[in-house]
Amino acid sequence: MKTFFTLFGREVKSFFYSPIAYVVLFYFLLLSGVNFWYQISVINGYPVELTLVEIVFAQALFWFPFILSFPLITMRVYSEEFRMGTLETLTTAPVRDWQIVLSKFFGVLFFYCILWAPNFISFAVFQYVTGHNAATAAGAYYTTFLLLFLMGMFFCSVGCLASALTKDQIIAATISFSVILICVFLPFLPMVMNITTPAIRDIFSYFSPTGHMDDFTKGIIDSRPVVWYVSMTALVTYLTLQVFQFRKWKA
Repeated sequence: MKTFFTLFGREVKSFFYSPIAYVVLFYFLLLSGVNFWYQISVINGYPVELTLVEIVFAQALFWFPFILSFPLITMRVYSEEFRMGTLETLTTAPVRDWQIVLSKFFGVLFFYCILWAPNFISFAVFQYVTGHNAATAAGAYYTTFLLLFLMGMFFCSVGCLASALTKDQIIAATISFSVILICVFLPFLPMVMNITTPAIRDIFSYFSPTGHMDDFTKGIIDSRPVVWYVSMTALVTYLTLQVFQFRKWKA
């Protein structure tokens, strides 16, 4: 475990030694803040049936920076190391491949959690200033951020896999962005194609991040999305390990 935490600390430090981390932090917080302010201004003075949490996390202003953040924070995880040749040096040290892969994954996930941490403050300030609850209950806050964490795990693993496939950061970002975009919008396919078969709609809704968000922002924890995101994260991380080992021995 000591080796893992050493590698994990190395990955976290590498984020903050790079200017891309601060650029992503700035624009992510800016877009999240604009989304939060805009939704409050829209509902200000008008009775609405939805809570602020449900409204904020259901708009395109949320999904755009959310989807875009993953390619930006994961594109350099492996690509930069392969390009600079530093990964070969790392693999000659007494560390196992799975420790390298997991440390990189959890390093990205840790930075992703830092991106979302200020949103707790935004809702707390809103509740303190207005005296109104931003969610139906306190549990709705936790379920919403639980889903954000679960989706973050899966999409971070997708970005890490994309980065492990190529030395080019732009190509890695393009691959991860395309896959994540498909994961988010593919469940809308039955609606676009006007498919009314309930069984088909239920199957696609099982994979729908937007549908999961609708439930979790209401404080409803469905075990099926939890199983889906955890199992897919494990699968994609395992594939990343296989790709990493293949490229290491090929080099």
